[in-house]
This record gives sequence, structure tokens and C-alpha cells, in this order.
Amino acid sequence: MNNLFLLFYIKFKLSRDLYLIKYYNDRLYLLFKNVKYNHYHKNLVKLYSVLKRHLLLGLLPLSCPIFVFANDQISSLPTISLQATSKTDNAHLAYKVSTASSATRTHTLLKDTPQAVTVVSEAVLNDIQATRLSEALDVAGIGRANNFGGQGLTTFTSRGFTSGEYYRNGFPINRGYPNAPDSNTIERIEVLKGASSSLYGRGDPGGTFNVISKVPHAEQKTTLGLSVDHEGLLRGTLDTAGALTEDESLMYRLNVMGENGDTYRDHVDSKRWNIAPVIQWSPSDTNKVTLEADLLRNQHALDRGFTRYEGQKRYNFDPAEYWWETGKNRNRLYNDNDMLQLRIEHTFNDDWTLNIGTQYLNGNLHGYAVEANGIKANTDGELLTRNYNWRNLDWIDKNFQANIVGNFNLFNLEHTLISGIELEDYDYKSFIIRSKDHFDLDINHPYKPQTLPELNNITTHDREQLKSQALFIQDQIHLTGRLNTLLALRLESYQHDYHNFISNTSWSTDNHALIPRIGMTYDLTGQLTAYANISKSFKPNSGADRNNQGFNPEEGISYEIGTKYTLLDEQLSFDTAIYYVKKENILTLDPTDSTKSIAAGELSSKGFDLSLIGNIIPAWKIIGNYSYVDASVNKDNTLEKGTHLANIPQNSFNLLSIYEFKSGLFDGLGIGINQRYIGNRKGQTANNTYTMGSYATTDLISYYDLNPDLRFSFDIKNIFNKEYDDSAFNRYVYPGQPRTAKLGITYSF
Repeated sequence: MNNLFLLFYIKFKLSRDLYLIKYYNDRLYLLFKNVKYNHYHKNLVKLYSVLKRHLLLGLLPLSCPIFVFANDQISSLPTISLQATSKTDNAHLAYKVSTASSATRTHTLLKDTPQAVTVVSEAVLNDIQATRLSEALDVAGIGRANNFGGQGLTTFTSRGFTSGEYYRNGFPINRGYPNAPDSNTIERIEVLKGASSSLYGRGDPGGTFNVISKVPHAEQKTTLGLSVDHEGLLRGTLDTAGALTEDESLMYRLNVMGENGDTYRDHVDSKRWNIAPVIQWSPSDTNKVTLEADLLRNQHALDRGFTRYEGQKRYNFDPAEYWWETGKNRNRLYNDNDMLQLRIEHTFNDDWTLNIGTQYLNGNLHGYAVEANGIKANTDGELLTRNYNWRNLDWIDKNFQANIVGNFNLFNLEHTLISGIELEDYDYKSFIIRSKDHFDLDINHPYKPQTLPELNNITTHDREQLKSQALFIQDQIHLTGRLNTLLALRLESYQHDYHNFISNTSWSTDNHALIPRIGMTYDLTGQLTAYANISKSFKPNSGADRNNQGFNPEEGISYEIGTKYTLLDEQLSFDTAIYYVKKENILTLDPTDSTKSIAAGELSSKGFDLSLIGNIIPAWKIIGNYSYVDASVNKDNTLEKGTHLANIPQNSFNLLSIYEFKSGLFDGLGIGINQRYIGNRKGQTANNTYTMGSYATTDLISYYDLNPDLRFSFDIKNIFNKEYDDSAFNRYVYPGQPRTAKLGITYSF
């Protein structure tokens, strides 16, 4: 009877705007007159405001899932509580989400986004007890590349290309050598496959990702977390949020993390802490100001793993073996990163919004380390020579962004427009001093502390500056009820300067990049959408040619077609994508001067992606992906055509599958596996190089929700203790994590 009364009330109050009301399967379906589905948020707010103002007090506790129909298109919306004081929902428990903003910088349904997008939600992060960004990216099909000697995510691979460009709330955060954001500060990760330079500027055509950080909410809530693995790595977290004023205009959120203990690598420990406060002020319904900081400190040995030199006696070692000395004055790097973001949002009306933001990054990496030089002569490949070194790397990155987003009708077509400007000022300084005298390491008896040689050879002392200015515009046009198109264009100019203080040489280059993008989506049925896009990318090259002139930037182009299919009452999505990507102006050897380079190389990648995410049944959660990649050299002055690219497997697969009991004796128990397969990969992009073998690992995932506020977790990574190569950097290979048991607990109040 309550539902029938609610149905009658809505029909009465909104009769002028409604075309159809349908009640089916405990859901209320509304069709608004002359409304495109991309505007459902506006109409939902309208509906909610009417209900909030006029609904009888006796009906306030009611809630129902609301679905909005337009032109026979169905879009699932989150549950709206009709009780004004309620601020909670179950969105944080979902694997599948319907909308994301990173691919278009507007709130767009994933089915209407002409690009492959995978969202790693908060629920996934919590279920797998992710502590590092790489763990979360694994489930999205992002590959691992150079981790800078165990320091953290430095570069990654996507669709055959290695990149280090990624973002936090739309701002670039991987300039220099920072540690990746800690998972404790992350709400979700939106992974974009293919080129995205039209919106984000310089990057690689294979893809990128945008980290969405946790924001304040009015509900007072604190979550404490504690985890420990059998190696002794202890980690504690705090996540607290709430309102600072009675009218909830001022809210806060604070995330704190501390980590200390041993790792699976002998003589390598990890010390890490993070403080991330956020303040959000809403002086009115039309204005919102968010101030966010992230202070991250990390101490870790420069652990390059093992070497794969030609002529080396052995290549297979116990993953725990350590070759690189230990101790604060022998091998320990200190990575300090400070981030500050200010974001301002002003809503003019229901259709137009202005966003202004700025970011300041300040980072420093310093400390002592030991690295390899090569195989010692006449030792039958059993002795390595090593150098002792000290480095100090400093970087400052300043960004400013402003854009306006609006919905309007032009020539009887619905448009969603975003246009903006971006400014960046990046300044990087590096200093590395090494020992001229080398000291040896016996790979058969690797860990034996030795007298350290003198630091007397300055190998790096330079400064790099890059300033850029960009204008961009993007228009999403709804041509018909089924056909949508996206047109985007970015104009970016930059000044790139470099000075080498050792040789007292410098170079400077000015360049421009015009980056277009076009995409289309077509609703074949209410559940199946086909899409296509063509997008370009660019990335400045470093260095100078034989005439001491800077290079033209790398340029990439990505072609992609695919489908997005929702099934099982829109609880599960299955996406496919076929692509071809090419990158030009790659630096290669100058045939006139072998000590110099020219921008004349070309790489390409082709393949397809499959992804599955959501619920097969309410109790069975799943996220999986498969990738086939054929990435190789097209043109180079030294590399043979067809040479495979480093760290790129032809086949890769990841499946996270968890069953969570909803009733009975095991109510609250979740148990599942995370299965990962990585095919053979080349260690270097070279004519002759080593190969990292294929591997498959299985992780046991389990948790028990004693009640909504208390969770116990128990995981075993790599339960079959598979030995494998995780990733490569030049002649170094980093060993994969062996079997590791981990126990965790979280409590909310």
C-alpha cells in the first residue's frame, strides 16, 4: 500500500513532466517528457526535491530504487532515500558502476563512453586488501614495468606501451620519481585504455588511469584498520570523516597510514607513512571548495632484484636472495612527497558548472645505493662488478586547470560541452655520484658485506624544465535517441629546457601539439552498445640531436572499436575492444653520429581486450579481463623490424571471483580466488635479449563481516608458491612475490 500511495503521489505532482510510470519487480520506472537520458541527474534532483518538500511524514522512511527512461534507454540510478537525514547507501559495496568521469571529464554513462574504461571500485580495493596501486591495477589488466628497485609504481604497461603518466582527480601526479598514492586514500581508480591526450595532455597512446581520492561526507564515521603478513610487515590505517558545522557546510576527511616491517626480500624492510587530510566547504548550494593534501614518506632499499647479463652463469635464484648491501649508509632511499590540491566548483544553474583547480607537487628522493656494472672478466660468469652511489633527485610540479561544463540544445540536438585551459610548470634536478672503483659479488654466495669504495665520480648533474599551456574543447552530441558522438580538440604548446652542469651544455625546444579525438556510440539494444573512436597522443622527447637541437615530440594514434553489453538485469557488464595503436618519432641511433639520436623510430601495437565485471548472482562478485597484444618495432635504425617490446606479454589474464554468503550459518563470509596469468615477455626492446617466462599465480581471498562495522580478512597470495619474474628494467629482473599469508581487521564506529 505504501508503494501504491507513493506511485499515485509522484504521478499527481509531476503529471506535466511525466510520460510514463511503471512499477515492476520492486522498482519504480519513470519516463520524463522530452528528456535525454544524459540529463537524468537533473531530473532525479527535481524528483527528490519535490518528494522532500511535500511527502507526508509517515512516508519519509520509505526508499525505492528509481530508474529513469528516455527514448527507450534505461539507466540505473543509485537508491535514493526519502528520509532527509539518511546519508548512507551501499554504493561502496558494488563492483560494477554505471558512470565515470575520467574518460570525458563529464559524468557520463559508461555505456555512452566511446572508449574502454574499467573502474576498480572501493569494494574491490577492500576485498583484496590492496596496499599498493599495482595490486589494484592488476585486476584492471594494467601490466607492470619498472618499479624503480622496489620503490613503488613508477611505470606501467597498457596495450603494448610503457607509460609513467597518470592522474589524481584529473591532475598529473607522476612527474619525477614519486611513490604512487597509498590505497588508503583512494575511493576508486578509473582505467582508460587508448590515447587520452585530448583531455589530459602528454602521455602514451596505450592508456592511463585516474585515481579518485576519498572525499568528506557529513556522516560521522571512523574506520580503523590493522594488517600483518607472515613476513612481519605491519600496517595500520585510520579513515575518519564527518561534519564540522551543524549545517554540514564544512566537512572533513582524514586518512592516516603507517607501515613498518620486513618484506619477502632478505635484508629489505619497508617503512612508510601517509597523512591525507581533506576539507570541503559548501558556503551555498551552488559553491563547493575542496582543499586536499597528501604527505607520503617512504624508506626502502634500492632493490633491483637479479641481473640477466649475457654470459652470466645462472639466471634462476631464490626470490628472497638479496645482492645489494643493506643499512642506512649502504643502501636506503628516502622518498618524500607532498601534494596539495585546491578544487573549486561553482554551479550557475542546472546545466552549467565552472571548475577551477590548482595542484602543487614537491618531491625528493635521496640516499645511498648499490647497483651492478656487469660481469667481471675471466670469472666464468659467476662474479658481478658493482658500484656504490649516492643520489639526490628533486622535483616541483605546479598545475592550474579551469573548465566549464554545460548542457544545451542547439539545432534541436542535445550537447554536453566542456572547455578549459591548463597550465603546468615542471622543474626537475638530479645529482648522482658513483664510485670509480668497483667491488664484486659472487652470485653463488651473494650476501657478504664488503668495504665500500669511495664516491668520486659524478655521473649525473642536470636540470630539466618544462612549461606548457593548453586549450581544449570537447562536445558530446546526442544525435538521436541511440546515436551519440564525441568531438574533442586540444592545442598545447610547451617550452622544454635542459642543462647539463657536468659538460656545461644545454638545449631548448619550443613545440606545439594539436590533438584531436572523435568517438561514437550506438545503442543496438537497451543492453548492447557499439562504439568506435580515433584519438591522438603526444609526449615530449628528452635530449638533443647532433646539432644541439631539441627533438619533435613522440606522436601516437589509437584506433578502437568495441561493444558494451549489460546482462542479468544490468548487474553484470561484458565489454570487448579491438584496437590498433602506433607511435612515431621514437628516438633511435643517428646513422651519422653514433653518439647521438634522431626522432625517427616507430612502434605499433594491435590486439583486443575482454572485460567482465559485476554480479553473476547477488552473492557472487566478479571482475576479470583478458588481453591479447602484439607490440613490436615498425622502424628503427638499429632494431630489427618486428622486435618485441619490453615487459609486454602477448597474453595476459586476471580473474577475481568472490562468493559472499548472504544468510544462514555462513552469513557475512566471503571467499574466492584471484587468478592471474602473464605470458612470456622480453626483458628489453633489443635485437638480442633475455626472456621472462610465463607464469600463473592464484591468491586466496577471504573475509568475514561479523557485522556491518567489523570485518576480518585472511588472504594467501601465490598459494602454490610459484617462482616468477615480476618485471624488468634493462638488465635487471625483479622477482615476484612468493606465498605470503596476510591477516587484517577493520572496525568502523
